[in-house]
Amino acid sequence: MKTLLKLSFIIVLAMGLTHCKKNQTGGKASVSGTVAHHGKVISGAFVYIKFNAVDFPGDDYKLYDTYVKADVNGYYKFPVYKGNYYLYATGYDNAIPYPYVVKGGLSFSIRNKENLTKDIAVTE
Repeated sequence: MKTLLKLSFIIVLAMGLTHCKKNQTGGKASVSGTVAHHGKVISGAFVYIKFNAVDFPGDDYKLYDTYVKADVNGYYKFPVYKGNYYLYATGYDNAIPYPYVVKGGLSFSIRNKENLTKDIAVTE
């Protein structure tokens, strides 16, 4: 009986350690790219990510799981696990009339250890 209990415990522990982590960043895959408006990079854009999503969740940043701020070259990067995701970017382009806000998004699927480049085109 003790052997059966120990074996059951080991199996449950092993299953817990090997399950997919789809609701957090990390992992051996990554998605990166540039945020641009008509070819002009949007420095400092906020790039939000929604886990387990293929459709646009909406433009409210609270609907997303986490975010990064693009660098001065509009570059962003997320380490992720395999799965489906939605990216949404928002930023400012002073070359257009007030309020200068540009936004856009895309969905993608990624496999384990895959490195994707996904540029995000934003518009008014």
